[in-house]
Amino acid sequence: MIYAIGDIHGQLAMLDQALALIEVDGGPDAEIIFLGDFTDRGPDSKGVLDRLIAGKAEGRNWRFVMGNHDRYLIRFVDEGRQYDPRTSSPISWLNPRLGGTATLNSYGIAGEPVFAPHEPGTYQELIHFQTAEGPLTLAQLQQAAVDAVPRAHLDFIASLPLYIETEHLICVHAGIRPGIALDQQDAEDLLWIRDGFLDDDTDHGKLVVHGHTALDAPQHFGNRVDLDGGAGFGRPLIPAVFEGRDCFLLTPGGREPLLP
Repeated sequence: MIYAIGDIHGQLAMLDQALALIEVDGGPDAEIIFLGDFTDRGPDSKGVLDRLIAGKAEGRNWRFVMGNHDRYLIRFVDEGRQYDPRTSSPISWLNPRLGGTATLNSYGIAGEPVFAPHEPGTYQELIHFQTAEGPLTLAQLQQAAVDAVPRAHLDFIASLPLYIETEHLICVHAGIRPGIALDQQDAEDLLWIRDGFLDDDTDHGKLVVHGHTALDAPQHFGNRVDLDGGAGFGRPLIPAVFEGRDCFLLTPGGREPLLP
């Protein structure tokens, strides 16, 4: 059996609930694969990373893949980058829609971004980041993040693979490009893909288990399972268990089959 948890997005309390459900079903040594996007939007990205890193250090049978939001964090701290060209609209990571400000808040950098007016289709320009102590420029905000975010958090994210393959599953954050061998996939697709994957019904040989595209609840599409049930937007974080390619959701009342 393999358990999987979709996009957590800073929801520490939901993560603890999901882990408790898994332990009831599979015991403390259950194998769990986390599908990335541990950070942003929710209130405690720092706490989520603390919990995951501690579990790994304790020797728990946990594995992780990187999500695009996790990469946003390390790019901002290390490079001051607010933007990613694969974002569906040219907004800053600090924009509440992406949730970077919530992540910084969880590290004790409390404030709100102030953006200059901009035309549709153009990148937002940060005027400053307003804190109770006064405004911070982008460079000052990046330095505050360097000081506040533990290097262990950044190193943990940077060390993560972009996919995990098991006997029956391909576990990845966003998805895969159909028709391309797994070891030849574009890293950007593994982190970002929607078009060309979500609308494709090809059997990939193994069941693709992914997150990234938020739904109202996890769904099975025959060739893939999307476990992003929208925890980043306040909906429940529902873990799953796989026996071969058979999928079950874990609820307080027990297992529920997730069928195509």
